[in-house]
Amino acid sequence: MYDDASYYTFIPSAQQHDDKGQTPRHRRKQSLLNKPNEEFQADVGQIDGNEKPNAATDTSTAPPKATLARRAQSYTDFHHAVRAVIGQAPNREEKGKEKLATQNELPVADLKDELDFLDWYGGIETRLLDASYEEYTDYLKQLESSSFHLDSLLSDTNSTLDLLSSLTKSFKDVEAQTSTFQRQCEGLVQEQQRMAKLADDMSQNLKYYSYLEPITRRLNAPGAGNYVRSKEFSNMLSRLDECLSYTATHPNHREAATYNSRYRLLMTRGLTLIRNHFVGGLREIASDVSRRISDRQLNDTTMPALLYAKFRVGAAELKEIAQEIRKRAVPPAGADPRAGGEYQSLMNELYTSYSATRGKLVIPLIRKKIGHIAMAPSTAKELVPFARSSIGYVRGICADEYELWREWFEGEDGLYSFLESACEPLYDHLRPRIIHENQLLKLCELCTLLQTRYMHDLDDEEPMGTNELDFSILIKPALEDAQTRLVFRTQAILRDEIENYKPKSDVLDYPAKIRRVSLSGTKFQRPAMSGRKSSTAEPTTPMPKTPVIVEEGDSPNGRWGFSTEAALQGWYPTLKKAIWLLSRIYRLVNSTVFDDLAHQIVHQTTLSLSKAADLISSKATSADGQLFLIKHLLILKQQIVAFDIEFVTPDISFDFSGVTNTFWELRERGGLFDPRNLWRLMGGGLLPKVVENMLDAKAELDGRLRTVINDFTSKFASRMAIAIDASATAKRGFEGVKAVKKVQETSEKEVPLLRRKLDEYLDDQRTKETLVSAVQDQVIQNYETFYDMQMADKRSNGVTTSKKGKGRDDEIWDPDMFNEWASGVFNVKRLGIHEDEDSRSRSMSRTGSI
Repeated sequence: MYDDASYYTFIPSAQQHDDKGQTPRHRRKQSLLNKPNEEFQADVGQIDGNEKPNAATDTSTAPPKATLARRAQSYTDFHHAVRAVIGQAPNREEKGKEKLATQNELPVADLKDELDFLDWYGGIETRLLDASYEEYTDYLKQLESSSFHLDSLLSDTNSTLDLLSSLTKSFKDVEAQTSTFQRQCEGLVQEQQRMAKLADDMSQNLKYYSYLEPITRRLNAPGAGNYVRSKEFSNMLSRLDECLSYTATHPNHREAATYNSRYRLLMTRGLTLIRNHFVGGLREIASDVSRRISDRQLNDTTMPALLYAKFRVGAAELKEIAQEIRKRAVPPAGADPRAGGEYQSLMNELYTSYSATRGKLVIPLIRKKIGHIAMAPSTAKELVPFARSSIGYVRGICADEYELWREWFEGEDGLYSFLESACEPLYDHLRPRIIHENQLLKLCELCTLLQTRYMHDLDDEEPMGTNELDFSILIKPALEDAQTRLVFRTQAILRDEIENYKPKSDVLDYPAKIRRVSLSGTKFQRPAMSGRKSSTAEPTTPMPKTPVIVEEGDSPNGRWGFSTEAALQGWYPTLKKAIWLLSRIYRLVNSTVFDDLAHQIVHQTTLSLSKAADLISSKATSADGQLFLIKHLLILKQQIVAFDIEFVTPDISFDFSGVTNTFWELRERGGLFDPRNLWRLMGGGLLPKVVENMLDAKAELDGRLRTVINDFTSKFASRMAIAIDASATAKRGFEGVKAVKKVQETSEKEVPLLRRKLDEYLDDQRTKETLVSAVQDQVIQNYETFYDMQMADKRSNGVTTSKKGKGRDDEIWDPDMFNEWASGVFNVKRLGIHEDEDSRSRSMSRTGSI
């Protein structure tokens, strides 16, 4: 705390003084704890006062008067006090010398003897000795005072340290106790929070169980039905929903199932009160309207106002309370949408009650009006006018009922069931008329009316609005009845007039009928342009350039710009009826049903034309029958293109006739129960056969057309090359050169006959030239076969063959030479872009051309 040299400054012997005094070598730095201007300084006033002693005190050797110095307040004050004492030490030494000098000035005369001298000398010695020790004695006193002071300071410091230690220990104990107390408080706070949360949770959980008694009293109280329209009733139902949801999601709570069942009963009770109130309000409105209708005669103006305006008055309020049932009738999330909600039955009762109430008022009026329409002269016997008038009236009623329903209920559940019941008077009158209608045209007109005016088009880009009446749902049963009757009549016509058609002799009078048609068609010919070839002139029987939709009763000059009567005179009756049926039912029935009917019609028509061709061949020639069939099959192929007939899979069935025949044979022979007979016949007719009853109509038509064309070309080619066929070359004495000349002569005669036959039956120039070319190719092929056989025979006999070319007159031609000759004889025209425009248009329209 202090430098070591500072302690030596308190010792006089170790310190040198001059007259003015010197400052110590080392001075202690001022403590930082001391204030710059300290109020209280060390009390050294009494020490400084010794510099000027009183006269009385200067001469006495008595110790100085004791003074009470103020205790130093710090180590700095003590240091200053010591310095002040040390500074007074020289003054005290001088005062001692002066005192001794004073005492030495005593007179010696008073000394009488040696004893006195010894006494005097001893006193002097004693005083000198005392005078010499006085400084040290004072310093010793000062040291003792300092030591005592330091001891007291050290004692105070030790006591202070002990006190501080005890305070530190107390503080640590307090800190430990405080930390313990804090932890205890935190634990208590957490426990308090846990208990508070537990109390809140218990209160929240018990809240869902505390609603049972008040809600039970409220719903079972007298006059609870009057409480339905209030807002508190809706809030009470919402609380019941919350309680039901809570008890259902917490099944582990005690008596949760019991409370859930009781809450469910209360919910049923509340919704039943709503149902009763709704039905009661609806009954009051209906009774008021019925009373007004029975009291006075209402006209067409006041009747709608009474039937609809009266029901709109209280609709909004009843709709709001009915919404409470509808919200709870919705199936829960994740449930089967086909399964109704828990309270759907109550909502259905509202729908049923409303439908029954409105039905009692509206349906009698509808039935009465439909009866008047049915008795009107313009609609009494006509199906389509009656349907148009009655459906239009019912559609207006349904639109009004739809708007009124939307004011009573949210959504369309149950709406169309009610509207279907309102349409029953229409069905009661319309369905019998459809069933008894035999005219196919009227049925087609009815289907067209229903589809175009009342059915919603699925291909329409604009979807129907959500708040619009879909009348197609209501009229669909009538359309299905009309389509069913239409299909039935089509099948009847197909069976009676195509499949079971019995042609008369004049119908099969070919080719005379073709000539008559040609003569009657000359009046429709236009004058030929100069320079036009006869081969490209207008055909005697003009044909349409596009597929014809045949109409019964068409005028001679039809809509297509040509004579429909003249165009159809050459058609076989079954073909005409088939095209008429297809054009009538096209787009009026379902596409699948139409495809099935179209295949049946085409199939039966093909069979009918084949039978007619066989009859014509038996009466006239085979060429006439084949050309008749080719012409009509080409027309049929051309016409069915417009109807988009899709592919139909074959109708596969099992033929058990072989099983039945084998069974009766074994029974008659007595070997029915012989295992050997059964085993032997297992693979020879005992098993049923798979039979395809009907192929695809288009494929069947193409196959039949291909077959008859091949037969026709083969027949004519065989007639021209009969001299060189296999049977002729196999005869003895056969001469090839004569046979070739015979072929040339026969071909030159048959080609004009072939062209005349084609001109009689066919109009398309391209088709005719194609058939002539096919006959030419067949003749050339037959000749090549004959030539190869002749050359093979010669090579086998060792005869060398000549080179290619005509050769000598006694040799047969090679195939190239014969082909060149045949091209000149048959004279097949290659129709191209420079041909006549009309002939080109007709040929392009013939999609069935080869």
